[in-house]
Amino acid sequence: MALKFNVGDQVKMRKSHPCGSYIWQVTRVGADIGMKCQGCGHFVMVPRVKFERMVKSIVTSAQS
Repeated sequence: MALKFNVGDQVKMRKSHPCGSYIWQVTRVGADIGMKCQGCGHFVMVPRVKFERMVKSIVTSAQS
């Protein structure tokens, strides 16, 4: 799955965050992906390879 991710995209993850939310917003794109939980605001950095395995779908795209 070769999805393109942009800053501002909202993605749905395969597993929920402990707060119960599945939706995360991409805040940084590079070798690592920064993302912020839309439920509680928790910020994490994840290696791109792991992030691509964890993503289920793009909910909203920042690129029009």
